[in-house]
Amino acid sequence: MTIPGPVESVEPVVRTVCGAVRGRTENGLAVFRGIPFARPPVGEARFAAPRRPRPWDGVRDAHSFGPPPPQDAGVAGGVGPDVPRGDDWLTVNVWTPAPDPAAHRPVMVWIHGGAYKLGHSGNPAYDARRIAADGDLVVVTLNYRLGMEGFAHIEGAPANRGLLDQVAALVWVQDNITAFGGDPGQVTVFGESAGAGSVASLLAMPRAAGLFRRAVAQSVPGTFFSPELARDLGTALAAELGLRPTVADLAALAPDRLVEAGQSLAPKMPGNVARWGQAAPTITPYAPVVDGEILPVTPWEALRSGAARGIDLMAGHNRDENRLFTAMAGKLGAIGEDRASAALRLYAPGGEAAYRAAFPDASANDLYEHVQTDWLFAMPSLHLAEAHLAGGGRAHVYELTWPAPAFDGALGACHALDVPLLFGAFRADLALLQFGDAEPSEEALALSSRFRASWTAFARTGDPGWPAYDTRQRLVRVLDAESAVAPYPEETSRRLWEGYEFAPLPLLTPSTKTDQAASA
Repeated sequence: MTIPGPVESVEPVVRTVCGAVRGRTENGLAVFRGIPFARPPVGEARFAAPRRPRPWDGVRDAHSFGPPPPQDAGVAGGVGPDVPRGDDWLTVNVWTPAPDPAAHRPVMVWIHGGAYKLGHSGNPAYDARRIAADGDLVVVTLNYRLGMEGFAHIEGAPANRGLLDQVAALVWVQDNITAFGGDPGQVTVFGESAGAGSVASLLAMPRAAGLFRRAVAQSVPGTFFSPELARDLGTALAAELGLRPTVADLAALAPDRLVEAGQSLAPKMPGNVARWGQAAPTITPYAPVVDGEILPVTPWEALRSGAARGIDLMAGHNRDENRLFTAMAGKLGAIGEDRASAALRLYAPGGEAAYRAAFPDASANDLYEHVQTDWLFAMPSLHLAEAHLAGGGRAHVYELTWPAPAFDGALGACHALDVPLLFGAFRADLALLQFGDAEPSEEALALSSRFRASWTAFARTGDPGWPAYDTRQRLVRVLDAESAVAPYPEETSRRLWEGYEFAPLPLLTPSTKTDQAASA
């Protein structure tokens, strides 16, 4: 039960179920940072399901973001020297127009991306003030355990600990958001990349039932692990440390050592396609595990069965998702026939010949980009919407086709471009690569405003401003300098992938599979 207690002041105070918190007034909003939604997952709580935070006396300052969870170094979400340190990783942040319990504003809960091994809610890229202000609603952002702490298979520990953290944060929202001016019955979860994979997982998780009303999944990755694959990767991760993947072996190690294990294994993965299949070239040994309990089935199977039919869904992707990764590898526009053929053999559902026949004029570079965009993000996102329809739900679909301005537009509508457009933060994280040093153009600012208007309208009403998707007309919002409603633009890819099952990625063995694409 929420304990009301709004105080309007320069430093507003709100009473949560665990104690009072003092925020700050910034840009006309009340902002609260670093509020614990679970106990620090260290000591006896290491690798365990999250536990409710202990109550505190007095008023706790909520002025600073909580410490990021241990994670890989990287462009996306890397932890800088000015970020706080500590083990209180599981915290939320709240932006609200006014902490008034009578306001009952819609609530949006952001789940960041980062390949399940990077990212934190204190990243300036996720400054939610524009979303809260433009939409007149409450925005919550959160941290969750990453990498080995949150997603690796560890014997004696529950699977999908990072997802359980997200559920705990949503429970915190249900218990407390009224005091911040939000409506616990009008919660929308939204996330991008691994955050969208998390949103898709939450739609399928019995433990998340009833915790949100709407969901936005931006660039859903199709990578979900089978228990066998997760177990083998967990063994390989622990072996980098000379240990077994057990709580007994790993609990005494400093979290940074587990991060090092992941960073050591990742570059070895592409050479192990015969063992780890399609997961190998992703160099990401973490993903939600379809363990049969916490995540009983894949999101696509769950939605087809009607598991989330009462939840409004918006799903979409960017046209040129994979170009970001090619650019970060220094290979933008430079992929030859050998690498293209390897990627097509590994990912194309009808084989290499089917893709080449469907796109007869495409270069090797374009085929490489296209099949990986389709496999990893575009088709999983579209299939999520179609599965929801099959299960009796309602879905809206979009595609971002506006090209990032950096590199003279060569990045196209690449992965994660939707994040700065949504948050309006063009000087943080990957936006620096996508937008360069120049100030955002009027065109970019106008598209950014349209993003927020659509996302917040969906959170408020379930209608982002364009028709719901159906399998007859297949109408989607094409987001560009001149946005339009049109039939899904990637019809050729849609037909190639029609009927494809995004099943949990299996563990392969050299005796039954050959290394099809070690160089992909």
